Amino acid sequence: MKIKTLLLGGSGLVGSSLKETLSHNKNLKIQSPSRNELDLFDYKSTKKYIDNQNPDLIINAAAKVGGINANNTQRVDFLLENLKININVLESSINKPNLKIINLGSSCIYPLGAAVPIKEDSFMTGVLEPTNSPYALAKITAIELGKSLKYQYGSVVVNLMPTNLYGYRDNFSLENGHVIPSLIHKFYNAKINNQESIEIWGSGSPLREFLHVDDFSAAVNFIIENNIEKELINVGSSEEITIKDLAYLIKDISSFPGEVIFDESMPDGNPRKLLDSSYLNSKGWKAKIKIRDGISKTFKWFSENYDVARK
Repeated sequence: MKIKTLLLGGSGLVGSSLKETLSHNKNLKIQSPSRNELDLFDYKSTKKYIDNQNPDLIINAAAKVGGINANNTQRVDFLLENLKININVLESSINKPNLKIINLGSSCIYPLGAAVPIKEDSFMTGVLEPTNSPYALAKITAIELGKSLKYQYGSVVVNLMPTNLYGYRDNFSLENGHVIPSLIHKFYNAKINNQESIEIWGSGSPLREFLHVDDFSAAVNFIIENNIEKELINVGSSEEITIKDLAYLIKDISSFPGEVIFDESMPDGNPRKLLDSSYLNSKGWKAKIKIRDGISKTFKWFSENYDVARK
């Protein structure tokens, strides 16, 4: 019997990659409803859909996501929308002890001052980074609710904490996207418009870890195939790069000849955020896509899909 799998959020960056990767797993039968088919902001609709589908596995990749500016300026939206999605999905899963849930979180759940590389047991040990604390709190609530579902009703809930993801079908908004897609868009525009320079927020000094979305999807597939049920699992590349070096890497990939200016009056965010992914690595999974290769492929995809991707 195939594992009846309900993939939520299947049209986004993570969801579309998961749909492609998991379609090659012959043990899974995947159902991935569109937003028109399932309104995750509505509890009654969500519960009815999950009851009718009666899945063996739910992968919740649905979320409102964005970069530092979006997180910091749309604080109410990020908190409310992510709370609604997570609460509706998890509450709809009550009294389903045979149901397994893979819930996707974010590395921003960890405290600002957590020791680096950040281990899973750093969870709930300190103050959050202030620019994205609403999003982080929504994800933290989902983790705690998932743990409670397991203890009270017997459901298996695995919470995955990916590092900064990037890839095809990302949000390439100049104002609200994450750092890699925003920089790809910015450098692409600068190149085709023959700009003399581009400006980037912050000092460029923070260190970041990035993971191509296809590597993350491979990790999810690995967890399913190996029946891993740990409550909280970090998923990262274990490689760091400064924002400045990242910018010059994308400058090189885009062949932009102009100057790069860093606006140090704008916020940097967390100075360093590297996950300890040793648990998942010890089980046999490791990231394979190097950052230059991943960004080169993503830049090519963006340039070929510019009219759609830039919106």
